[in-house]
Amino acid sequence: MIHRLSLIALLLLASPACAEDLLDWLDDVSRARDSANVSRDAVPQEATLLTLEDGEFEMYPKISPDGRYLLVNSGKRNKAVVSRRLLENGDELNIVTDDVMATGSFAWYGNKQAVFLSERGGDLGIWAEAADSQGAVTRLHRLTGKFIQPVVLHDGSVIAVNLVEKKTPYQQGKPERLSFSNWQTDSAETRLMHIQKSGVANGLAAGINPALSPDGNKVVFSMQVNQSWHLFMMNVDGTELVQLTNDHSTDVQPTWSPDGEWIAFTSNRGDIRMESGSKTNWDIWMIHHDGRNLTRITYDEAKDGGAAIAANGRLYFHSDRKVSIAERDRHETRSSVFGFHIWSLVLPEKVTGRL
Repeated sequence: MIHRLSLIALLLLASPACAEDLLDWLDDVSRARDSANVSRDAVPQEATLLTLEDGEFEMYPKISPDGRYLLVNSGKRNKAVVSRRLLENGDELNIVTDDVMATGSFAWYGNKQAVFLSERGGDLGIWAEAADSQGAVTRLHRLTGKFIQPVVLHDGSVIAVNLVEKKTPYQQGKPERLSFSNWQTDSAETRLMHIQKSGVANGLAAGINPALSPDGNKVVFSMQVNQSWHLFMMNVDGTELVQLTNDHSTDVQPTWSPDGEWIAFTSNRGDIRMESGSKTNWDIWMIHHDGRNLTRITYDEAKDGGAAIAANGRLYFHSDRKVSIAERDRHETRSSVFGFHIWSLVLPEKVTGRL
């Protein structure tokens, strides 16, 4: 505490140039401290290929609250759908929707329904459909404006990403491009908005990739700060904003563990301390919700992202890592297997404890 007061006094008395140098030094010290706190003795776990179809891609697995099923963005070439699959083996059960706007916005709504963005009602809205595709499709919310990545809260209100000041004209009905980098948009700014069932919307913070905690009280998301992206956490009403990660890296696509203790996310921070400095290697990392115990989970040279944590102690994610001949034979595929597929691995017990 004494050190902090002394530093504050120095900043107040210093010239603007000196104060800026002091702030830069403090930032470097903070990053060095965070680097020192990275867990380095977690043994890398071997990943198992879960989904593989002839000439098909599979991305962004979403696990049902009861831990039995996956919703997956899948398809061939430029045709994408949302499919429901068994968590245990990745087998496809049915196509939930082929709506062009659903591929970048789908999520579970309880154990039996999926929600997604659609303009099927003539304007943008959030729609709900039975995950087994049986029954009517119902609009939950009408949205006024340009939104992506909606999250339906426990009280029925919504947190969604509002696209502000588009750099190019917005095209209604244009499908969201299936991309590994779903934190990048053609908008000058992205803001998290809390939208009540009445339609009243309140701004919460700048950011993207929101994820709701299992108890429905917190949301973790990514915010751009200069050239880096950091993880932040806040209450669903925007209060108690906390920064979780801090490095010269891109930390995005956060997701919660079922017990609400851990957050998995996509990051290129593994490249930052490499001599090559390419910053193109993307891996899955985890951090405790209090900002401690930062741990690297995957180490492959491919792009790993879109993680989901299951109560069975496994991590599910998409990756474009190389598929072995043995895996191709096991999945009985003969055509192209390039691109992204769903993989899983057992999480180290030292990181998660008992989920």
